[in-house]
Amino acid sequence: MAVRRLSVAFALFCGLAVGVAASSAEDRGIVLATTTATQESGLLDYLLPIFREKTGIDVTVIARRADEVLDGARRGEVDVVLMHARPQEEKFVSNGFGVKRLDVMYNDYVLIGPKSDPAAVKGKDIATALKAIEAKGAPFVTRGDRSGTHAAELALWIVAGIDIASAKGAWYREAGPGMTKALDAARAANAYVLSDRGSWISFRDRGDLDVVVEGDRRLLNQYGVMLVNPGMFPNVKKDLAQTFIDWLTSPEGQTAIAGYKVDGQQLFFPNSDRSGG
Repeated sequence: MAVRRLSVAFALFCGLAVGVAASSAEDRGIVLATTTATQESGLLDYLLPIFREKTGIDVTVIARRADEVLDGARRGEVDVVLMHARPQEEKFVSNGFGVKRLDVMYNDYVLIGPKSDPAAVKGKDIATALKAIEAKGAPFVTRGDRSGTHAAELALWIVAGIDIASAKGAWYREAGPGMTKALDAARAANAYVLSDRGSWISFRDRGDLDVVVEGDRRLLNQYGVMLVNPGMFPNVKKDLAQTFIDWLTSPEGQTAIAGYKVDGQQLFFPNSDRSGG
C-alpha cells in the first residue's frame, strides 16, 4: 500500500514537473505582429533563429496588412509590433496603445513597370511618373488592401496632385492583399505597380517587369518597432518583448539586419538610434 502511495505521489510530482516545464517554455515565447511585406521578404525567417539562439525566446509571427496589425495590437493580442506605416504607428503610440516607437531599419519603394515602359516614366521622379501613368491610362496595379504599401501609394498620388478616387478607371486594377500577389498581377497585366524593394528583390517570376523609378527621397520606407502597452494589457509579456526590441535595435541586431541578403543584395538598412550606443 505504501509503495502504491509513493508511486502515485511520484507520478503526480512528475506530472506537475512536466506541467511547470511546459508552462515555463510557453512563457519564453512572445507574439510579434508585422506586415505581410516584412514577412514575405524572408527577413524574419533569417533574424528570429539568431535571436532565439541568443536569448532562448521564441517569437511567433502574425503577418497581416497594416490596419489589421494595429487592430490586433489595440486588442492586446500581441506583444510587439514591427511595421512600416509611420503616421499610423505614431498615432498608435499617442493613443496609449504602444509604449514607444523606435526606428529599426529602412528600405525604399520602387515603381515597377513593363520594360517597354508605355507611359515613358523611366528615370523620372515619382510624382511625374504617376501623372504620366494617369494621363496615359497605362495599366496600374494597386494592392487596395489598406496595407502600409497601399497607404504609401495613396499618399504618392496626392503628392502627384491626383485624386485617385475620382481619376481611377479600368486602367487602375486592384490585386488584393500581399505584395507578391500584386507583383504577380502586374506581371500578368504588363502593368505598373509600387513595391517595396525587398519584396521586388525576393520576387522570382518577373516576366517583362523592371524597376522604372527609384531613388526619389519620397520613396523612403521606414520601419519602426513598438512594445504594446502592458499598462493597458497586463497579458503583454513586457520583459521578453522588451528583450526582443533591445536586441533588434542593438549593434548586434542591427548587424544581423544588414547581413540579410537575397542574391547578394542587401534588402534592409539598419538605422536604429540605439545602434551606436
